[in-house]
Amino acid sequence: MISIILADDHTIVRKGFRLLLEHEPDFSVLGEAANGREAVEMALKLKPSVVLMDIMMPELNGFQATQRLRLMDDTIKVLILSMYSSQDHVHQVIQSGASGYLLKHCAPKDLVSAVREVARGKTYFTPSVSRQVLDFRRQYKAERGSILTTREFEVLQMVAEGKTNKEMGGSLFISVKTVEKHRQRLMDKLGIHDVAGLTRYAISRGIIDIY
Repeated sequence: MISIILADDHTIVRKGFRLLLEHEPDFSVLGEAANGREAVEMALKLKPSVVLMDIMMPELNGFQATQRLRLMDDTIKVLILSMYSSQDHVHQVIQSGASGYLLKHCAPKDLVSAVREVARGKTYFTPSVSRQVLDFRRQYKAERGSILTTREFEVLQMVAEGKTNKEMGGSLFISVKTVEKHRQRLMDKLGIHDVAGLTRYAISRGIIDIY
């Protein structure tokens, strides 16, 4: 039996995925989480085969939650679900330790296949980003100085959300001085040196939502 936890801040999305997945005789949905922190806590407690993780969630985003979960228990596999297929998202999926990346508009059969593949310990990337994954893995060592690290990505999201350095430090369990260093590095890499510019960048790449 493949056990699953659904992590998405939209209730109707979770319910839709649940109906689809529980139709499979070898799938069992153990629970639903409405934010990243809840997803990590639930996964560590229930030990599912796979966590289906949305990217944009409150508390912790999907990348942050995946990274923490993988550090605490690397036997739990994570399949990231997203509306976006940008290069930045693909890079962050790989860096976070997720086993796969699937677009939400995929066919139901692709979601089922992805869950089964990830549960078996394999990787699954939606076909439209497979080339990006290969390119990233091939070029990462040569280009790593220009690619945002997972921590820099987290700081970028929080800056765009209007959080102060002190608030970011508290959420990430690092000092304000360390936050400032990450913030400076990401600005240097992106060539953007003001909050408004970072916010526009985050919105354009689907890192944060506009409500």
